[in-house]
Amino acid sequence: MNIANFPWLTTIILFPIAASLLLPIIPDKEGKTVRWYSLIVGLIDFALIVYAFYTGYDFSNPDLQLVESYPWVPQLGLNWSVGADGLSMPLIILTGFITTLAILAAWPVTFKPKLFYFLILAMYGGQIAVFAVQDMLLFFLVWELELVPIYFLLSIWGGKKRQYAATKFILYTAGGSLFILLSALTMGFYGDTVTFDMRALALKDFALNFQLLLYAGFLIAYAVKLPIIPLHTWLPDAHGEATAPVHMLLAGILLKMGGYALIRMNAQLLPDAHAYFAPVLVVLGVVNIIYAALTSFAQRNLKRKIAYSSISHMGFVLIGIASFTDLGLSGAVLQMVSHGLIGASLFFLVGATYDRTHTLMLDEMGGVGKRMRKIFAMFTTCSMASLALPGMSGFVAELMVFVGFATSDAYSPTFRVIVVFLMAVGVILTPIYLLSMLREIFYGQENEELVSHQQLIDAEPREVFIIACLLIPIIGIGFYPKLLTQMYDATTVQLTARLRDSVPTLTAQKEVQNVSLSAPIIGN
Repeated sequence: MNIANFPWLTTIILFPIAASLLLPIIPDKEGKTVRWYSLIVGLIDFALIVYAFYTGYDFSNPDLQLVESYPWVPQLGLNWSVGADGLSMPLIILTGFITTLAILAAWPVTFKPKLFYFLILAMYGGQIAVFAVQDMLLFFLVWELELVPIYFLLSIWGGKKRQYAATKFILYTAGGSLFILLSALTMGFYGDTVTFDMRALALKDFALNFQLLLYAGFLIAYAVKLPIIPLHTWLPDAHGEATAPVHMLLAGILLKMGGYALIRMNAQLLPDAHAYFAPVLVVLGVVNIIYAALTSFAQRNLKRKIAYSSISHMGFVLIGIASFTDLGLSGAVLQMVSHGLIGASLFFLVGATYDRTHTLMLDEMGGVGKRMRKIFAMFTTCSMASLALPGMSGFVAELMVFVGFATSDAYSPTFRVIVVFLMAVGVILTPIYLLSMLREIFYGQENEELVSHQQLIDAEPREVFIIACLLIPIIGIGFYPKLLTQMYDATTVQLTARLRDSVPTLTAQKEVQNVSLSAPIIGN
């Protein structure tokens, strides 16, 4: 069998879903067999992702690779079409990595373990499919698939307000998904031929007003998932009630689906409309950065503080997408991967701290660093990564977005100065609320009531291993960003060139430059 023709992506998507269906028949009373089975499934699927990447992915090719296409429902023009390029491959790898670690983080789960791991594995395949499918209707279906597992993971294993948080999550995300369906159907039936293939849709000549309408529909849907203020309120509630492994999936993968779709659907398929909406994205990005940072500073609940921090960091993704520069767009992709790693690590440590203190209120903590030295060290290191300390992936990502937008000739100098200044304010706010958080948790006098009622034991080897696995790529990318950027540079350069061609002012500048270069030199 030719390895190059093997259906890698289909196998990677369907394997964890198929494996999850066997969980109900596994004999296991205490959940030990189930969790080892799930971990092995996660490791095998991640190994398949890595193997497919190293054997079938070419860094220099900006187009789709590992492409598979099979007729599914021909009457509706629906095909099972999957592929990976520079936009999707890093996020597919991130999904496999974070989900496998989330399974390991779920080791303490003893309530209905078969159902818990069934939902985790089903979501594993669904989230990879979101980044791989190349058919609009199929994209909508897999986008919806991951909603159901998250709903049950929140409503069954969440905190006291889990039903409220789960219901709010499903209402927000399902409501946004309707805009995906309507926009996808409208795009597919536009023109003389009916098609939902993204490559074919990219070649369709949509009228500008039509593009603007479609762009707005997609933007509403993805603004919920990213999330973009004011459609963000489901996220702090969901994080406030979720368990540690669900936190890791929410922060590490789920939010990245919104950023990915914004690039894939809005920017890539509707470039002319993107030129008009880009300033709106920049403003929304600035609002995300400043408003969420200030709100995070005011939070007294540890989970909600980190949740608003996530919203703030995703503002850099919006600005990078709207920068019209190779560096800015590259920084946006890097920020998604970087935040996936950092967000997963912080929320895992929040869960580990809660397991010991049984409180999320900062006012009830204090001085626990004396008894939990390993957790203190890991929490501090991951917080340094989140505040973009040099040598960490967050620093490189935010710097690329900064420089990319500051050097963009798609905007006036005045607008760029204002935006860069406000971004800098957001960067300054981040260490303020993160360092104050560390001070309130780990420094100062011990809370005598907390110490007397709780066993503040330090991190166990499993927890240290999970954080070490997350910190290795965070630091590795921080010192050598090319480890990641080489995966997608060819794709982002190609996409940026197409986006710049859609900006009237840049097109006019290009024409003037071409005329100047071709004009004869006077005096010769």
